Amino acid sequence: MTKKERYSAFVDYFLESFPEPETELRYNNPFELLVAVVLSAQCTDVRINKVTPALFEKFPTAEFMATASFDELFELIRSVSYPNNKSKHLMGLSKMIMEDFGGEVPVKHEDLQKLPGVGRKTANVIVSVLYNQPAMAVDTHVFRVSKRLGLVTQTAKTPLEVEKQLVKNIPKEHIHKAHHWLILHGRYVCLARKPKCEECKITHFCRYFEKNTGIRNQN
Repeated sequence: MTKKERYSAFVDYFLESFPEPETELRYNNPFELLVAVVLSAQCTDVRINKVTPALFEKFPTAEFMATASFDELFELIRSVSYPNNKSKHLMGLSKMIMEDFGGEVPVKHEDLQKLPGVGRKTANVIVSVLYNQPAMAVDTHVFRVSKRLGLVTQTAKTPLEVEKQLVKNIPKEHIHKAHHWLILHGRYVCLARKPKCEECKITHFCRYFEKNTGIRNQN
């Protein structure tokens, strides 16, 4: 199976089976999504969704959160990973949004990365989810699944290398969806320690399955 055929099979399958994927983080506006994504770093979406209702009830916008104290935020997010740093990030990004961006979450990738706690991956998530821009956020699921499927080379050692290969080969109009396809497949089927190959519907183009079973993929 060629690289082009593998990518085509990947896109065709998910367009048919999961045409409108969405993030599992719960939010009501762009600011809430930004906060949820920042909090989700090295933490599960399930945990974040338990924390954010109370947080957003008290601080639903950057204007409200910019007035919050460290102790107020820490108390509300103390059960997530790295609550000290994330409390500082939320304070900082809220104030910057108010002072530099008129109270609105920036639209441009480079502006988003100016915010405290927002790196390339977080910025990719925001522009992809909110604006359907062709950005590929590479988390541990995307990194693992894209390699197992054979969409990217095993020599890709960094998230940026994986991102570049995926963006190059996935049709531009589907990149924002492919981000979710890879994450959700990794979260529920292609698990890190014990992938559920017996339940997987895409073994027919999976390099990992071919390698571990000896069953050659067919075009």
